[in-house]
Amino acid sequence: MLRLHGYLASINVRKILWLCEELGLKVELAERGTPAFPVSDPEFVRKSPFGLVPLLEDGNFLLSESNTALRYLVRKQGRSDLLPDEAKAAAMVERWIDWQATDFNDSWRYAFISQVRKLPGYDDPGLILRSQIAFNGKMKILNDQLASTSAYVAGSEFTLADVPIGVSVRRWIAMNFEKPDFPDVLRYYELLCHRKAFLWFGGPESPV
Repeated sequence: MLRLHGYLASINVRKILWLCEELGLKVELAERGTPAFPVSDPEFVRKSPFGLVPLLEDGNFLLSESNTALRYLVRKQGRSDLLPDEAKAAAMVERWIDWQATDFNDSWRYAFISQVRKLPGYDDPGLILRSQIAFNGKMKILNDQLASTSAYVAGSEFTLADVPIGVSVRRWIAMNFEKPDFPDVLRYYELLCHRKAFLWFGGPESPV
């Protein structure tokens, strides 16, 4: 059985749990990254060179970085429908995975930490507004892409790209700030909500 070190409120943990459910893989969630089980624990530091969650444990194989873990699991299961073997087709999927980890995540980070995590030091109104505007800007890029496919992020079929993007869309919908009308994003979210596995980790009742 796979073991995933992390906590359910983490968006990066949830996307791995969602993928495992899609793949029919059993995975145990080992609490880490909480006050009771901090990432600074020496035992965890020895396992994770980056000192962050999630950390995927597959027997003796330890793997940090959530999007790398997504790729690993899909390739191990031979799911070329989710991540194609052909280089160009794979690149069209992977570009959205990488975009989510960089530009997309960077856009919402300050506003999310301020409004949802409510951590001290994240209370600058100007930086909050800037983050919200940036988040909407990235969603405009996504809305345009979804309008062009009329279905999923990378095309007409569900792929690995939809896993990191899907949980980020859940976060945008759940956060309370002024947002433009992005009908294709909302259509896409409804489409994902028809997947039972997604509901547990990105549906309306899931953590933000």
